[in-house]
Amino acid sequence: MNYEEAIQFIHSTYKFGSKLGLQNITKLTELLGNPQDSYKIIHVAGTNGKGSTSNMIHDVLMASGYKTGLFISPFLEEFTERIQINKQHIDKESLAAITGLVKEKIDIMLKEGYNHPTEFEVVTAMGFKYFQEQKIDFLVLEVGLGGRFDATNVVRNTLVSVITSISYDHMEYLGDTLEKIAFEKAGIIKENSSVVIYPQEENIVNTIKEVAKNKNASIYETYKENIVKVKGNLTGQWFKYLKSDVFNLPDVKMNFLGEHQLYNALTALKALEIVKAAGYNITEESISEGFRSCRFAGRFEILKENPVIVLDGGHNINGIEYFSKAVKENFKDNKLILFFGMLKDKNPEDVLSYILPLCKEVYTLTPNNPRAMKSSDLAELIRKHYDLKVTPLNSYDEIIPLLKQTDKSEYVAFVGSLYMIGEVRTLINKEINS
Repeated sequence: MNYEEAIQFIHSTYKFGSKLGLQNITKLTELLGNPQDSYKIIHVAGTNGKGSTSNMIHDVLMASGYKTGLFISPFLEEFTERIQINKQHIDKESLAAITGLVKEKIDIMLKEGYNHPTEFEVVTAMGFKYFQEQKIDFLVLEVGLGGRFDATNVVRNTLVSVITSISYDHMEYLGDTLEKIAFEKAGIIKENSSVVIYPQEENIVNTIKEVAKNKNASIYETYKENIVKVKGNLTGQWFKYLKSDVFNLPDVKMNFLGEHQLYNALTALKALEIVKAAGYNITEESISEGFRSCRFAGRFEILKENPVIVLDGGHNINGIEYFSKAVKENFKDNKLILFFGMLKDKNPEDVLSYILPLCKEVYTLTPNNPRAMKSSDLAELIRKHYDLKVTPLNSYDEIIPLLKQTDKSEYVAFVGSLYMIGEVRTLINKEINS
């Protein structure tokens, strides 16, 4: 099996849908020799901020000298992003070989009467096996959907569980209240382990704490007043971490913009305190180095200046709210030229009030996903509520000519589904580099 055949096989499993439950992934990982038991795991669940928080933890562990795996989803531009070690994506030859191995084990499963694993289960098993073969020290493991019945929750060797910001998303799977969603996310907490909770509403925190107490897990809450922004510009922001019994940090620079990223950093630092308390060598220097080097494409990412072009994968109501706050904080009274695309099941109508008052003109796009809202339908929805110039685009090929017409003082934002942001990022970077 070569790389192209491997990708074709992986994507062919999309038809098996999303099935929450651990029976299939448990069998598949058993056939692979339970590779997920070979390293220490920091397990990260939540609605928003999983990727940023995971990357922060990963980069500090790497800066501390540990060989560190990172498993994230979805990918932005290239499939190999999903499985990384020390910022290096899995190479195509290894991906092809491991896909072939996993396919062999799936054939055994099917003969024994098991259902075919879903795409996410297949990729999760592949990641676990690759990380075992590469003899990593740590795996920062991002949940796919939910937590309790997510395929990643087959892991047992969890050093710390992290619950990031929780809001309404995937309600058809996780429940129709924040408490139900929090309960599902908290399902990653293991017996006698540790859990870190992002600072959020009391009802959400209490639900997570209840699950943790039933598992006899140590609870580490975070508090917004324990992190303070010192200064910031379009290259990032500097913060001071307060009231730590473990670290005595100078002002730390990170490349992420927005108040919510301060709280993601706070959550990551609390998790790193637990790692250090477990006997691992995490220093003030490695924290500063890790945060200074950490980048996560498509999350309030300033792609260029003059004109400013920002990309943000805010694809649900909380994500759009965070993006809007970051715009007000960093772009002041400048109105945006917005390129916008969302999936139909992310309730586009609910997010309009956060983002459209910041805009002077809107172009709508259709994300490359079967669940996408058509650009024409999104434009019609916007016109129904706001008196703005709205133009639906039929093709991504229309983007670059429009950008060339913008004034150098303009602020341009591409916001919405990551299935759109990835394609746009590739397109604009190609233009910039040419």
